[in-house]
Amino acid sequence: MDKKSGTSKDAADKLVKNIRRKTRQTYSAEEKIRIVLAGLRGEESISALCRRGGISGSLYYNWSKEFLESGKRRLSGDTARQATSPEVKDLRSEAMALKECVADLPLENRLLKKSMTGAGEFEERDTSQPRSWRSSAPSRDRTCRSRNDVRR
Repeated sequence: MDKKSGTSKDAADKLVKNIRRKTRQTYSAEEKIRIVLAGLRGEESISALCRRGGISGSLYYNWSKEFLESGKRRLSGDTARQATSPEVKDLRSEAMALKECVADLPLENRLLKKSMTGAGEFEERDTSQPRSWRSSAPSRDRTCRSRNDVRR
């Protein structure tokens, strides 16, 4: 009989823990800052502030420590911050545009060299393979056209 009552007590404890876990209140960053600043002002005792906010004293002190540490990092020159979504999108699109420009440069360079070869002023030599492996036919990469030429 004792074993059975112990088992039901364990089940009841688990049920209570699950209910507490699911009904736990979450606080936004603004609420945390408001509570920490009220405690730092010292107009009210920490215990009264925690009772009014519905938090434990240890949670208040954890928030206070995090708040002060982040301020210390910021003042010491750590300017890294989380970028907002529009900023990230803008930076990504700018990076893609720059990558496209960089990708087009070798193609344009080849076209310029090819146009100079036609005038007889400059001829590019393929040194990527030993002379015995080179064919007399023009290599495929020399005849590539840039994206701008393809679009026209």
